[in-house]
Amino acid sequence: MAEERVYNVLFLCTHNSARSVMAECLLNREGKGRFRAFSAGSMPSGRINPFVRDLLDRSGFATADLRSKSWDEFATADAPPMDFVFTVCDDAAGEVCPVWPGQPVTAHWGFPDPSGAEGSDAEKAAFAAGVFRQIQRRIQAFASLPIGSLDRLSLKRKLDEMAADDTVGAR
Repeated sequence: MAEERVYNVLFLCTHNSARSVMAECLLNREGKGRFRAFSAGSMPSGRINPFVRDLLDRSGFATADLRSKSWDEFATADAPPMDFVFTVCDDAAGEVCPVWPGQPVTAHWGFPDPSGAEGSDAEKAAFAAGVFRQIQRRIQAFASLPIGSLDRLSLKRKLDEMAADDTVGAR
């Protein structure tokens, strides 16, 4: 039996401190070896949101090597070629992205920003957990797609439909 291809996926958000990091961790777990996920930002903050890091730690994700990094790292000749690039924040969706080698399939999946949450620490943690669940539903739907049997146009349509479907995450 032929070994199934592993798809490289890049999640982008302006500061690469919350949503893109959660998506990276989730796809690396939910993808069950079919995906290699990465995250980056156009203007990385240099740190992971503390409420997001705590949530990921408590959820059993390895966080020691997580870092906020520039998307420039993934636009070089020696970077892994991306099959998919998703923006997960509205600011990053409107920015001029680098040209990604290999012409990956792209989509915008907007989610609320945990870094913008207000209130007590408990309220900020709860907001981050809510966004995490939204991203998790979207990642689970993506990971279950029969990617190898879909042509590029059909795949793009399905990804865009996911973005519009509030039952698979929120904008």
